[in-house]
Order: sequence, then structure tokens, then C-alpha cells
Amino acid sequence: MAGVGPMTQDWEPVVIRKRAPNSAAKRDEKTVNAARRSGADINPSENVFNAGTNKAASSSTSLNTKRLDDDTETLAHERVPTELKKAIMQARGEKKLTQSQLAQLINEKPQVIQEYESGKAIPNQQILSKLERALGAKLRGKK
Repeated sequence: MAGVGPMTQDWEPVVIRKRAPNSAAKRDEKTVNAARRSGADINPSENVFNAGTNKAASSSTSLNTKRLDDDTETLAHERVPTELKKAIMQARGEKKLTQSQLAQLINEKPQVIQEYESGKAIPNQQILSKLERALGAKLRGKK
């Protein structure tokens, strides 16, 4: 670029500094050991007051604690009754269907039928109505 003027370069020093260590880095084992060797104070409990006590949550719990301790109600999900299990197995046997075939008829997984017949399932009215239609038997209500 002739005729534009003298070309100069900027030779000012650039200083790159590390960030100050955060609180997690200050508790690092390597940092703590270095502080011990240099004789610095390493007691972190002086800076922390009531850490981990969660006073806001524990202040109102004493009111409900006795009521929660006295609560003896057992909560459990309703399971398939024995009559229903037997009715499903009997109707499936009369139709000569396997659990997998019945599950395929009602568009459910075979595991669902297995849970209903073993009594582990939580009764679902939609599945029961599908079973009634597929088996041609009344499974709910009065027989």
C-alpha cells in the first residue's frame, strides 16, 4: 500500500489472567493441601453459619409431626379381585386362547393379561370392557 502512510504495529503487552477460584475449587483437596503446607487457615466452618440445617423447612414441621406419627392408615392400590381373575382365566380357556392371543385381540401387551390373571394389576375399566368384548363374557358387576 504505497502512499498511504507509515505502517506501524501495536506491540503493547497483552496480560491474560486466570479467573479467581470459585468456592468449589477452594475446597479442592489439592488446594487444601497447599494451604496446609503454607500455614494458611483452612477451617471452612468459620465462614458458614447454619449450613445444611434448612431452618425454613424445619420451622413448621413440628406442628404436623405428631399427626404424621399417629397416622396408622395403610395406603394401597386396589388390586384385581379373585373372582375376576378366575372369570378371565375361565373365559379365556373356553375360547381356547393363550394370554398372548387375548392380548393381541384387545391391543394390549401380554404382560397386562398376565398381571390381571395373577391379581397384580390395578383394575382399569377400559381394559376390562375390552376383555368382556373379546371373551364374550360379563366380568364386571353382577353375573
